[in-house]
Amino acid sequence: MTHHEHPDAAVVRRGYEAFGAGDAETLASLMTGDCTHHSPGESRMSGHFKGRDNVLAHYGMLGELTGGTFRVELKGVYPDGRGHVMSVHRWHGDRNDRGIEMDGGLFFTLVGGKITDIDECVADIPESDAFWGAD
Repeated sequence: MTHHEHPDAAVVRRGYEAFGAGDAETLASLMTGDCTHHSPGESRMSGHFKGRDNVLAHYGMLGELTGGTFRVELKGVYPDGRGHVMSVHRWHGDRNDRGIEMDGGLFFTLVGGKITDIDECVADIPESDAFWGAD
């Protein structure tokens, strides 16, 4: 932990820790009820997942489709002090006979110390789409 970490950055860091530990309860506690996650591309994992339960189900699918191999290494967390936090990470997964490793990031909006919106970005959208597949 860095000194004087902004509270919003700390929330995002806790979210990554909970995600990595498969701790859905902690993850849920960090989000508003209407939290939305936006995933890029045109695969089965793309789109707008609205509502905390749908966001958590989306995260569950990441593990399910990769046979539990999906993992994320957090590289940095950058708050703007006005309710936004940018995170960068590297994500990994194996699916069927193929593996993927890609840089990406999330752009969070926080309200009252809770995550209300998550915009996901990936280094290579077509490659990500090919990995996840159409359906």
